[in-house]
Amino acid sequence: MKFGDLTLHISNNVYEPAEDTFLIAKNLKAEGLVLDMGTGCGILSILAACKAKHVIAVDINPYAAKCAKLNVEINEVSSKVDIIVGDLFTPLIERPIFDMILFNAPYLPTEDSEPKSPIEYAWSGGRGGREVIDSFIRQAPKYLKVGGKILIVQSSLSNVEKTIREFSKQGFQVRIIDRQNLFFETIVLIEVFKDMLSEDISVSNRKEKFA
Repeated sequence: MKFGDLTLHISNNVYEPAEDTFLIAKNLKAEGLVLDMGTGCGILSILAACKAKHVIAVDINPYAAKCAKLNVEINEVSSKVDIIVGDLFTPLIERPIFDMILFNAPYLPTEDSEPKSPIEYAWSGGRGGREVIDSFIRQAPKYLKVGGKILIVQSSLSNVEKTIREFSKQGFQVRIIDRQNLFFETIVLIEVFKDMLSEDISVSNRKEKFA
């Protein structure tokens, strides 16, 4: 498929870019070190690599990681993108601190917590569509630098208000910056900004947790 100047190969068992992907792409202004969580075919990593210093792309689906690797090579940004297979932040052993984190979250409510096929990881959010999103919210703050941003997409079907509330509890500045109305849902792009107050609250919360 073509997206602007990009040429993208979409393999079997890999999520094809859709309205949620394009919502992030439309609002993406990347710089510094970027994490593309759930990279899929790698489209957002490629776009980010055009402006950012470096991109780390993570996907739990090995078919997606292989597809993303092919696409960064096709679009000649392979020197600026590292692709890792793993579940959320688990493979980031050295715990790098990012200027921006992108996450096209799996947000559709499903009865089974564990997807039945690799491609289902792209949309299967578990009960209430919240299981992966909530895990991301718990882990993401310690990987984001002060002054950094998170762009996360989710659906009105998976309780957007809770996402805003949970990030706000940690002191982040949170706002909806774009949306796309579809037939049975609204896709929402949430921007999460980390300032010094956010950092102080995150540190305080961690101390209370282990006290």
